[in-house]
Amino acid sequence: MQVASWNVNSVRTRLGHVTDWLKDNPDVDVLCLQETKVVDTDFPKAPFEELDYHVYIYGQKAYNGVALISKAPLEEVRMGFGAILDQETVGDLDDQKRVISAVLDGVRILNLYVPNGSSIGSEKYAYKLRWLAVLKQYLSKTLEETTKLNVCGDFNIALENKDIYTDEKRDKHIMSSPTERETLAEILTIGLADAFRKFTDAGGHFSWWDYRAASFRRNMGWRIDHHYLSPELYEQATRCWIDIEPRKLEKPSDHTPVIVEY
Repeated sequence: MQVASWNVNSVRTRLGHVTDWLKDNPDVDVLCLQETKVVDTDFPKAPFEELDYHVYIYGQKAYNGVALISKAPLEEVRMGFGAILDQETVGDLDDQKRVISAVLDGVRILNLYVPNGSSIGSEKYAYKLRWLAVLKQYLSKTLEETTKLNVCGDFNIALENKDIYTDEKRDKHIMSSPTERETLAEILTIGLADAFRKFTDAGGHFSWWDYRAASFRRNMGWRIDHHYLSPELYEQATRCWIDIEPRKLEKPSDHTPVIVEY
């Protein structure tokens, strides 16, 4: 099975890129999209259905939004933290559409778009940390149900120094502040491991490049898109790689796909 994660930064803007990529990558069973930026009624389902894919969406206008594009029908589709957590715990966090999951061949695939946080100390930063705290509870409960869990998406956190092109000001930069890193590391202690790091320990591998300063051409990137696997699935993983080709296209997303195979 192959599962891909891709923050497309507007599925309607990047529709041709996404459908072409699926045609070029026929072995991908499920494509997890983030930042679709469209309400469910306006999601462009038809182009995917014409390619014989099944589409599961959880979106909102202009912001956020996640979707699952699958070759086969998915089971037990869940949307939002509230699908398994109580309202008191979730609060207002499901107002932003950032969480969707489903089961394929016994594997629960959980697609996330973690808040960016804007800047350290801001209200959005506090929201990000609160969101991550609830995510830990959500993942813990999910792991009580299954031994096969693939958590993927745009985490907006570079966990290690080698996941960033430079050491400059990393401790004071959103997505690499010590608190964000420590919070994500603590979440992973519940029983999840980085699929990409199973196959390479080297730096210089990135999944996001700023549109500014010719960042992609200069490879000034960050690795913030991840696949985290439960122990059983981690042992079964045979490959995990970043496909930089879509980032070379005209008017691309600032992210590129990350694929895991098991």
